[in-house]
Amino acid sequence: MRYILLICADESGVQALSPAEGEAMMGEYMKFGEEMTKRGVVQGGERLHPTTDATTVQVRNGEVLTSDGPFAETKEQIGGYYVVDAKDLDEAIEIAAKIPGARLGTIEVRPIWDM
Repeated sequence: MRYILLICADESGVQALSPAEGEAMMGEYMKFGEEMTKRGVVQGGERLHPTTDATTVQVRNGEVLTSDGPFAETKEQIGGYYVVDAKDLDEAIEIAAKIPGARLGTIEVRPIWDM
């Protein structure tokens, strides 16, 4: 079954990392990506720009409304994601626990509908 693993953290905490801490974390992400690719479970993933670069889109009464930044105020923001193919939820959780961002924030594991 395919799952999306949403990497959520407080952007201010991530931005507060020293350059050395940021480089170390990126190294951990590279290692994670290599391991999961060798394992054959990663189908894709990307790092996202911060929410300050986001634009939200809504359609109300046929009118397209846009605004800068996130629509919902949250304590944690989505900073990236992985799409994985795991045999079950237990394996998806095991993979999610290895994502370095799990130490700073939350990894949301969500099944993807097969359509």
